[in-house]
Amino acid sequence: MIERRKYRHLFSTICGILLLGILTLWFAVTWDRNYADVIIAPFFRRGNWVVVLIYTFLTAIVYKAYRCTRFGYLKRSDLIYYQLIGTAIVNFITYFQISVIGRRFLAVAPILRMTLADFITIISAAFLISRLYFRLYPPRRLVVVYGSHRAEELVLKMSTRVDKYMICESISCTEGLKAITAKLSGFDGAILCDIPAELRNDLLKYCCGHRIRAYTAPKISDILMRGGDELRLFDTPLILCRNEGLTPEQRFFKRIFDVIVSAVCLLLFSPVMLACAAAIRLEDGGPVLYRQRRLTRDGAVFDVLKFRSMIPNAEADGEAVLAADDDKRITKVGKVLRRFRLDELPQLINILRGEMSLVGPRPERPELTAAYTAQYPEFPYRLQVKAGLTGYAQVIGTYDTEPIDKLKMDLIYIEQYSLLMDIQILLMTFKTALFPPRTNAAELAALQKTENGTESSPNNKE
Repeated sequence: MIERRKYRHLFSTICGILLLGILTLWFAVTWDRNYADVIIAPFFRRGNWVVVLIYTFLTAIVYKAYRCTRFGYLKRSDLIYYQLIGTAIVNFITYFQISVIGRRFLAVAPILRMTLADFITIISAAFLISRLYFRLYPPRRLVVVYGSHRAEELVLKMSTRVDKYMICESISCTEGLKAITAKLSGFDGAILCDIPAELRNDLLKYCCGHRIRAYTAPKISDILMRGGDELRLFDTPLILCRNEGLTPEQRFFKRIFDVIVSAVCLLLFSPVMLACAAAIRLEDGGPVLYRQRRLTRDGAVFDVLKFRSMIPNAEADGEAVLAADDDKRITKVGKVLRRFRLDELPQLINILRGEMSLVGPRPERPELTAAYTAQYPEFPYRLQVKAGLTGYAQVIGTYDTEPIDKLKMDLIYIEQYSLLMDIQILLMTFKTALFPPRTNAAELAALQKTENGTESSPNNKE
């Protein structure tokens, strides 16, 4: 099994190449039958091959950027979503490309038929490859080394991916290094959660020396170190942690991206925003917009704009109260707006004003920030960048994700920021808005039902 696992990346690569080949074949057939002979100056053989190769190259780039071929890593539903989105983007660009070649808008029906064939191929391949992958590479057998109750939370979360992880044993860090290393023999990996730094370092070295996988819940300092730069000025390795947020160049290009995308989105979503405003007004005659003081970069205070989803004066006593799923203050229209994240659309205006960004840590209220800071002193670190309409913590986490885990995800975003990462998060946001992830409590309930035999096999469950 260990030898077989070495080839899982090769397996995924081969499957990705086969999928790319089939998608290229569909385009080659579509180009040859519908476009090659109708352009003003038809190509000879080499010209047609170049057009097909451009499509292949563009598809490969998009699939690489959106991690569309991570078979066995992503859930099957996520894998299908990213591949469908990536293919739609490529085909959209390709239609305009061949229209430029033809010097006029050519028929769009062949591209639509090709896209449908692509979608059928993608869905079929995802089901076939995922079944084959998990037969070849069954879940890893793991041991949990714990130091606090947070390990239990992590185990529950990892147990929702029984297709990848089988947690078989647990041992307290108080047992000591010798007892823990003896326990690790015979297993595929160890989960290290909230254990003392010295013991964790010893266990990481042991796992490295014995080729045992180690899954570590990072501390804040670990995340800051990951974002550091390697200095090669001396013969002693150094890692530089600047701790300054984004560079001026990154802020400049991020701002340009924010202005262009938010302006386009305001134009595209203006009919939806008008419908939302009308529904809110018709329900109770109250104000359409809701303003609330929030914090953005460097602790600056601004008024965030949202469509009102609660009754007027929902916090008449002035106390900050987080809304619950069954909150009686939420109106009927508000439930729909929150369900599809439509109440956040007015924040596109905040973005154009420069108060927010498209992607970044979600803006918190000053009162809640003070409360979180009292519990987690590192919480203000997330204010190194502008608050965002969406964020890494919002597309990866769930509604009931712990504040400390959201903080860690926000810091990962800051330390590993790139414009490509912003684009990926925006694409993931559309999926989150249409198909909100279940809370950790709901995932656990589903897992318990599965264990009781009331649902299908976990390997078939996505």
